[in-house]
Amino acid sequence: MVLTRQTLAACLAASLLLSAPTQAEPLSRTLRPTLADTHQHQQTPQQQWLLRQWRKRMDNNLADFISAPAERRRLLTRVYQEARLAGLPPELVLALIQVESGFNAKAVSSAGAVGLMQIMPFWIEELGLPMDDLTNPTRNLRYGCTILAHYLAVEQGDFTHALARYNGSLGKTWYPERVLHTWRDHWQ
Repeated sequence: MVLTRQTLAACLAASLLLSAPTQAEPLSRTLRPTLADTHQHQQTPQQQWLLRQWRKRMDNNLADFISAPAERRRLLTRVYQEARLAGLPPELVLALIQVESGFNAKAVSSAGAVGLMQIMPFWIEELGLPMDDLTNPTRNLRYGCTILAHYLAVEQGDFTHALARYNGSLGKTWYPERVLHTWRDHWQ
C-alpha cells in the first residue's frame, strides 16, 4: 500500500509534531543534507574487509533474484554503504527491497512508486534535485535509506512503526511483519 502525496504529507506533518523539538524543522531541511551528502569516506582496511565478508554472506541469497555476479556485487556494495551511511542494518534494507520490488530497479507500482525501494516521485521535490532518476539504484537507495532512517528516528528506534510509516500503513502491522519476517528468514 502506498500513500497519496496529500496523505503522506499529513502523516509527515503529524510525525514532525510528535517528534522531539530538534526534529520539528521542515522535512526537506532536515533530510536534504543527508541525501546530498554523497562524499564517500575513505574506508579503512578493516571496513573493506567487513564489507567483503558481508557481501560473501549475502551473495547466495541475492542470487535468487539477480543472476549476474558482478551486478550482485555492485548492488550489495551500494546497499551496505547506503545503509551504513543512514545508520540502518543493511540486511533490513535487503529485506525491504525484496518485499517492495523483488530487486527490480525499474519497478513502478500502481501508485507510482519507483525503483528498488519504491520511492514516490514527490520525494524528489522534497529532498532532491529535478534530474534525480529514481530508477538509478544508487539514488533510489540514498532516498529510501534516508527516508527509512528518518522514520526510525521519529519512532525512536521502533522498526515496526518506522516500517509502517515507510509503507504508509501506520497503525497496521501487516507490512512491517512481512519485512521483518523476510529479514529474519532470508537475510540474517
